[in-house]
Amino acid sequence: MGLIDRYILRNVVGAFLACLSALTLVIWITQILKELDLVTGKGQTIGIFLVVTLLSLPALITIIAPAALFIATLYALNRLNGDSELIVMSAAGIPPVRLLRPFALFTVTVTLAVGVMTVYLMPQSFNSLRDLVTKIRADFVANIVKEGQFTTLDTGITFHYREKSGDALLGIFLQDQRDRNKVVVYIAERGQAVDVKGQSYLLLETGSVQRQEPGSKDSAIVTFERYAIDLSVFAQEGADVIYKPRERSTWALMTPDPNEPYFKLQEGRFRAELHDRFSAPLYCIAFMLIAFAALGEARTTRQGRGAAILAAILGVILVRVAGFAASSAAVRSPTALIGVYGAPLAGCLVSLVIIFYGHGVGRLAAALVRRRGGRPVGSVATAGSS
Repeated sequence: MGLIDRYILRNVVGAFLACLSALTLVIWITQILKELDLVTGKGQTIGIFLVVTLLSLPALITIIAPAALFIATLYALNRLNGDSELIVMSAAGIPPVRLLRPFALFTVTVTLAVGVMTVYLMPQSFNSLRDLVTKIRADFVANIVKEGQFTTLDTGITFHYREKSGDALLGIFLQDQRDRNKVVVYIAERGQAVDVKGQSYLLLETGSVQRQEPGSKDSAIVTFERYAIDLSVFAQEGADVIYKPRERSTWALMTPDPNEPYFKLQEGRFRAELHDRFSAPLYCIAFMLIAFAALGEARTTRQGRGAAILAAILGVILVRVAGFAASSAAVRSPTALIGVYGAPLAGCLVSLVIIFYGHGVGRLAAALVRRRGGRPVGSVATAGSS
């Protein structure tokens, strides 16, 4: 690697790391504020809170890294232009492909890192996050509910207790509405959360169970002295946790069980998620090439770079929006997968044409503009002067 390559690489790597750190920190703070209820409202420790927020980082980085690479490329090229270094390199006969080499080398590194995150780390983090949240909700008596308040979980469970007396809960009300046709209500004078062989139970004392009969407004009431409820069943649908497509490994998405009811219902989302993971690293290459196509050509101080930067930003937005649109369409139609890969690849192709053939295209466009009625401007001027 030559001296010029190392110099350019040092500039772009430094700008990338600074931009990636800043953007990740800003977005991560929004995630922290979003999950702050784990500590203030659900009684979790700071350790659990940090684990939950850290597990969201791989997904954030896969989105931020291409944008950070784009900004770093613009910064490095703009600095080289501002210091007239690109003009000197161009005058020395350095072609665009030679100048592109350090950017391409670093982009390959970032692309591989993003690929590892999207294919492996991101689904693993979502999977671990789902297991952790399920565990927290399974022990909702200790972690979520508050004294004197009715707490409703998204699984259809409503829980309330009047007050605490040591480890015991007094005046317990628990309503199970997971099945709207079989609503069950537990009322007890006291109860206590106990752990038996790693399984959480709510042990109720002196109370009743009211079960609504299917298709009837009448309820069957059974009184009890002691009654144990398995709390883990309140945290999930049925006995097993159903993982969403983004929470499954890439291999699981490639080899799904065709007989799984959830897969039959969400087959399109499985397809879109799989190809989103494979296409995500391509945006690193596309964004870098767009930035290089905008500012890779040497410009004098009189030639403004604002229009080129604006065009690059609009190009990046266009490519990413097209990718999001194609991904959404892929849920409904496999044909839209062409757009999932086509959006970043089209950005790469157009940028490469501008980088390597921009001068020829520019000269051709200028020649067409100078012509009037099939005659060059110079001919018109000569005829007029005669």
